Amino acid sequence: MRINDLAQYFRQISGKVSSNIYAGFQGQANPQQLSFIRQLQKEMKVKNNLDTPLSELEVVVFDLETSGFYPEKGDFVLSIGAVKMTGQHIEEKDTFYSLIQSDLPLSEEISILTNINEKQLRDAPSARDVLIQFFQYTQSHILVAHHSIHEKSFMQKMTWDHLKSRFEHRIIDTSFLIRLSDSSLKSLPLEEVCTKCGIAIENRHHALGDAMLTAQIWSSYLQLALQNGYSNLREVYEHLAKL
Repeated sequence: MRINDLAQYFRQISGKVSSNIYAGFQGQANPQQLSFIRQLQKEMKVKNNLDTPLSELEVVVFDLETSGFYPEKGDFVLSIGAVKMTGQHIEEKDTFYSLIQSDLPLSEEISILTNINEKQLRDAPSARDVLIQFFQYTQSHILVAHHSIHEKSFMQKMTWDHLKSRFEHRIIDTSFLIRLSDSSLKSLPLEEVCTKCGIAIENRHHALGDAMLTAQIWSSYLQLALQNGYSNLREVYEHLAKL
């Protein structure tokens, strides 16, 4: 599936997941699932990606659509979208997408922006089930997001609320690589960064659509990092520490 062919795909999956994603994950997390989470956390604590060649670095690029900006004030996650990458290569067929169940009211503004309505959320899988399946998808890979503070704050709250566990994944913001070429580009909107990279803006404000856009941004700036002689994350960290 090519990036430019994704529009029809998004229309088909909006509000849906593949038929096998939630098999066996109804109701509360069972001891085996919680054991999986604990084992995953142990793996992340010992895993070292700093010296992995950037061309071989495996990441999961993800995005959340939310009802607002403040999880501590009652805003909640509407959907999660993600795609896997190895180096610059986007695994376009290896994606994750789901709405998340909620009975809370959704503002008309957010509903129009995201094309998600309250009925879809009422019928969606529970947050617990989605989290378990999302972590099975991500395994211990590094996560990448645009304006990652937003994603991190919601994932921390949701993981604690529904799994009583800490969110331990390392999240790298796209600005991590963007700053290598221009240290002033730290918090530009997704659309502006896409324009700078020559990326066509499609399926905006759909969690998987935005994850795909973010993946293209990551790929673009990763290529630039490699061209400028950076070999791994450690070298990038060392350079940014001097800025």
